[in-house]
Amino acid sequence: MSPSEALAAPLQVVFVTAPDPEVGRRLARALVEERLAACVNLLPGVRSTYRWAGAVQEDDEVLLVIKTREDRLAALSRRVQELHPYELPELIAVGILGGSERYLAWLREEAAP
Repeated sequence: MSPSEALAAPLQVVFVTAPDPEVGRRLARALVEERLAACVNLLPGVRSTYRWAGAVQEDDEVLLVIKTREDRLAALSRRVQELHPYELPELIAVGILGGSERYLAWLREEAAP
């Protein structure tokens, strides 16, 4: 990718839930250290209700809000699968359509391979 293409790389916000703050911190730290994400916010106090193994479950979780480049999404997804204790971790990506140009430029640079 050329420098000008890197400046225009599409961006994503990725949502991942974790069972507790410690797992969330480990995931966040690994993703940022490995430049798979520029920034990860951990939101405590998430209560998840979902169907799993034929039954409705309810759990307290931590939500990770991960900001990254679209071209890093596949590698980020693989790394979450490797590190996450859940059999099937939640991982949902949503495109970033706009925002502070300075912040978005920083995000692109920090999540660059």
